[in-house]
Amino acid sequence: MLKNPQTIFCRQLNCNLLIAFFMLSALSAVNAQSRRKPKPPGVPSEIQVTPYETTMIANGKDEALINIKIIDSRGDSIPDARVLVTFHVNGDAKILSAGNVTGFKALTDSTWQVNLTGSCHVILQTGSKRGIVKFEVKADSLYTGSTEIHTVQPGIAHMVTHDKYVPKKVKDKILGADISFLPQLESRGMKFSDNGVPGDAIEIMKAHGFNYIRLRIFNEPANPKGYSPKQGFCDLEHTKQMAKRIKAAGMKFLLDFHYSDYWADPQQQNKPAAWVGEDFTALKKSLYDYTVNVMQQLKDQGTAPDMVQVGNEINHGIVWPEGEINNLDSLSQLIYEGVKGVRTVSPNTIIMLHIALGGQNAEAKFFLDNMYKRNVPFDVIGLSYYPKWHGTLTDLKNNMADIAKRYKQQVMVAEYSQLKKEVNDIAFTVPDGKAVGSFIWEPLNSWEGIFDRSGKANDFMNVVYPEIAKKYLDVK
Repeated sequence: MLKNPQTIFCRQLNCNLLIAFFMLSALSAVNAQSRRKPKPPGVPSEIQVTPYETTMIANGKDEALINIKIIDSRGDSIPDARVLVTFHVNGDAKILSAGNVTGFKALTDSTWQVNLTGSCHVILQTGSKRGIVKFEVKADSLYTGSTEIHTVQPGIAHMVTHDKYVPKKVKDKILGADISFLPQLESRGMKFSDNGVPGDAIEIMKAHGFNYIRLRIFNEPANPKGYSPKQGFCDLEHTKQMAKRIKAAGMKFLLDFHYSDYWADPQQQNKPAAWVGEDFTALKKSLYDYTVNVMQQLKDQGTAPDMVQVGNEINHGIVWPEGEINNLDSLSQLIYEGVKGVRTVSPNTIIMLHIALGGQNAEAKFFLDNMYKRNVPFDVIGLSYYPKWHGTLTDLKNNMADIAKRYKQQVMVAEYSQLKKEVNDIAFTVPDGKAVGSFIWEPLNSWEGIFDRSGKANDFMNVVYPEIAKKYLDVK
């Protein structure tokens, strides 16, 4: 699951590993900042902003907690760092209060300057207008921290169907990974090995405990403004090839529909170019037809997905502007078209709703409650968890436990990277029998990968994941 800045940076710059790594570790805001040399550990490097709600009610009263702290280049907090910082709010909201700061000075109606020691918190209050509020914290020589908050007016809920739906259960525990970058890495000549023995990355992962692979799919990624101009990585044909490899390895397969030509996440859910200009009826049909086509082609080659995400990190909606979170009825109808498309071809496939809200319990409840009110049928709740933007491990644990008790669906961590042991300990021990497991995001191409940059399996692969598999999957 809040716009996840990590998602933007690592995803938009996926074709350049060095830049992706730098952006992830530095959490930049502007190009000039991204050219700076990383500072040594222990030296203040950036401002981390962690919001606990990024969808708020535009009623002039709703409040959200935002935690702010100074961190070094490794992400460790610097509690004694004393910094003059500037808060800026762009949009219909205001700072109601700020804790652990001194010298609070209003520069304008939307800009405040304070002295911060280590960390602080801010309470933001909405106005009465729907829209997007941007909150930014700056300081000289530090990387800027920021977040976006969507202010909404939910309106009266209209059900997408009156059919009663009993969520299907995932019977086996999942230790999964999104390795959608694999074909791109292989196209650059990257080879993989384990203890000096060359091998297929998928086969190596299976041998070390992984049992599920997630693949993202874009509508037309080869478009000039698509994910993979001209090359078309992560299109249907590449997905079909990867699906064959997954099934040949004896693993299961999660398909992640982005419903876009480019990355879809909480700050961007742009419709495919082919759907631009369609009215809402045509848009729903296009989404349904596309889903059916993808599912049918996968089924025809014997690789129907075992699980499907109808959208990626959709807590701010899909297929904007019609499916933006401000249009909850339209959003639920679009999700339902995706659900119907999956079920038309493969009725037994598990359907996940994936939100980027690992530690944001209030916002997770807001989204899920509104899907329930509109009777959207689905089976699994998936959460993203990146500590900088989704809170502490305790936040994740409490959120997952609360969701498990509130809703009929099982719950899992659909994306994470850091804190591998800790995150899996939480994901596999959700109460009420609702635990499913986890998917690590792009461990072949991220800053905490399971192979090193030369393709050699490292300790994450050889030690950490076998231990997790042995503990939770009964793997000997």
